[in-house]
Amino acid sequence: MNDDQLLRYSRHILLDEIGIEGQQRALAASALVIGAGGLGSPAALYLASAGIGRIVLVDDDDVDLTNLQRQILHTTGRVGQAKVDSGRTALLAINPDIDVVALRERADDARLAELVGQASVVLDCSDNFATRHAVNRACVAHKVPLVSGAVIRFDGQISVFDARRDDSPCYSCLFPQDQHFEDVACSTMGVFAPLVGVVGAMQAAEALKLVMQVGQSLAGRLLLLDGRAMEWTSIGVARHAGCPVCGCEPV
Repeated sequence: MNDDQLLRYSRHILLDEIGIEGQQRALAASALVIGAGGLGSPAALYLASAGIGRIVLVDDDDVDLTNLQRQILHTTGRVGQAKVDSGRTALLAINPDIDVVALRERADDARLAELVGQASVVLDCSDNFATRHAVNRACVAHKVPLVSGAVIRFDGQISVFDARRDDSPCYSCLFPQDQHFEDVACSTMGVFAPLVGVVGAMQAAEALKLVMQVGQSLAGRLLLLDGRAMEWTSIGVARHAGCPVCGCEPV
């Protein structure tokens, strides 16, 4: 690290659990962020400010006025821009020393396999089950840890699925891909703006812990947040015998 980096990341370096070695791991890491909306905004901002060396933003949508209530990557002046381009502008304004790749696309299975294979960690900040399952399949195939978050109305959830660990379930163990789950959209159901900030920031925290090799991840646990009462519930999640994605045996 150069002198500017030592100063920029000094508050991380002061933490015994991170230090220079942990910060260097972050600088060498690549984070794939699927979705540059409500969850992707705080997640990507914290990854950038914390010094993840390469951030790949994937989203095929444009900035809309209705997004600005919660999607803090974007501004009124960038309404109409591609979200990934607006996001890249915001991230580089915070930290011009990192590499930010903006991909305006809806990645299919083949594309996700390519992108996930190049990532140190994946953050699923999407808003539909089809994308979540596609991302999960790619992460299992390439053994890349996945940080998954979701928010609707006043309810949020977050977990980590780490295919590098024999005891970690995958997303399909929790939400089987052959079962029907109804997608609910913010445009019809609404969402409490600060809640995406809470969950998105936690996604960044889990991703940073994984790449810095700090603490214990949420693998094997699902955190549920009731935003009305501001109460967390932690639920243990086991690997599912015969899961068609991770092909695991009972542990």
